[in-house]
Amino acid sequence: MSTLVAYEDSESDDESLSQAEEGASVQTGSCKQNPEAVVCNNFEVAPNPQSFTPDWTLLEYHGKASEVCRSSLHLQSQPQSYLDWETQYCNSTTAQDKHFRDTAAAPSLPVTQGKIPLMHTLPHMPQSFNDGLNPAKRPHTVSSGVRPYIPKRQRLARVETVEPKYPAEQTSENQTRGSQIFSDVSQRVKPYLANKPGAAGIPRRLLISLGGHQGPVNTVQWCPVPHLSHLLLSASMDKTFKVWDGAESGQCLRVYTCHSGAVRDACWTPCGRHLLTGSFDNTAVITDVETGQRIVKLDNQFKVMCAALHPSNPEVFLCGGYSSVVKAWDSRSCKMVKVYKAGIQQTLDILFLRGAVDFITSSDCVSRDSADRTLIAWDYQTTAKVSNQIYHERYTCPSMALHPLEESFVAQTNGNYMAVFSSQQPYRMNKRRRYEGHKVEGYAVQCEFSLDGTILASGSSTGSAHFYDYHNVRLLHTLHAHKQPCLCVSQHPVLPATAATCDWAGEIKVWH
Repeated sequence: MSTLVAYEDSESDDESLSQAEEGASVQTGSCKQNPEAVVCNNFEVAPNPQSFTPDWTLLEYHGKASEVCRSSLHLQSQPQSYLDWETQYCNSTTAQDKHFRDTAAAPSLPVTQGKIPLMHTLPHMPQSFNDGLNPAKRPHTVSSGVRPYIPKRQRLARVETVEPKYPAEQTSENQTRGSQIFSDVSQRVKPYLANKPGAAGIPRRLLISLGGHQGPVNTVQWCPVPHLSHLLLSASMDKTFKVWDGAESGQCLRVYTCHSGAVRDACWTPCGRHLLTGSFDNTAVITDVETGQRIVKLDNQFKVMCAALHPSNPEVFLCGGYSSVVKAWDSRSCKMVKVYKAGIQQTLDILFLRGAVDFITSSDCVSRDSADRTLIAWDYQTTAKVSNQIYHERYTCPSMALHPLEESFVAQTNGNYMAVFSSQQPYRMNKRRRYEGHKVEGYAVQCEFSLDGTILASGSSTGSAHFYDYHNVRLLHTLHAHKQPCLCVSQHPVLPATAATCDWAGEIKVWH
């Protein structure tokens, strides 16, 4: 639009007007509005046909011979509250109304689309103008509904002073929404916090069905902090991980998009305030649960299949995946502190044993005669192999679980059973105890103990969830949970007979 402006600093415009025009009376009560034009104070305003925006252009000034530059005057469409105020202003003709015009204040108008409201830009008008000057003496910029020309630099300066408040408001809204994650204790969990945990039960009925992921959900995990145990973490191949209210509403509390690849593994930190995730984008990330901000991001230079926190030093964690090595990182310095060289193709899972002196890694390396490198025990401090003669059957172990009370752990095998091992050297396998009845068939099916260690749960490639009596090696119940392969079963640490399951189709269910 042209930037030509009409100024009246000189008296040339006054001399160009005739004596009849100078003596013309001002009709202050001719303010009206119709769909095609608006006439107010002898100005006719009509919509601009060349634009679809609600801007108006001055067409004609009655009683004046010279044309007014259309491009120099703009009238922005105002809300109804402002039009009502303007109408009252234009129709006031008495002395009492003049006083109203002098003292009344225009309603405050918000900034829309980076434009400055009309009444915020009008200069202070002299009293003689309110009393009714000759139209020839009246400046163009004082007409009702017309705002003066403002240089571009001043417009940008004013817009910049207003716009920064919006990001601050959005940030406060996000913080308020994020603070709701830890604001209240779930009413369903609260009655069980004061009591001593009882015997674990077996879930049989569906409580909540959660469907928010667009890809397979690899793992689900309840928050280990008792008063926050209603929070449920899920990690998916759709590049996201989420936190849910898994005890009552089933609402998704926050979605985290810190990775550019599939999220393969995720776990809570012991404090319940942070999350550790490993992804196929070669990174391991520690995220703040409340704010969703990424605290630490470390590049492993290989696809991360599993990540495990050090039990006694949560600032240190291990990462394994599509590499022949396992790396230990310190999240405080963001540096790699240890490297464990196994000479294998990939690491499937990492399990710290009690005391965190040793840890076990499982791999997909199976030799022709024996699986001497399927399970490997490592000394955490010296990075030396303690034993690689733990499991001698030719099956890979996609996941492992440590018993919460006894000195033992179990390993999920692709032989469609779970095997029991001693968690102390020489880590011998108990050949008389096998938990059979489910199927693995190449899926990364996970297994988990209940808090009291009496029930061992496992998913299945058939979509079922299986619950075993750990001591009697007996199948207690088969829960037909999903139509697609069930990859994980997580038992609630506080609520009895409550568990969460996830499947290959991206569905999550809570049972009780």
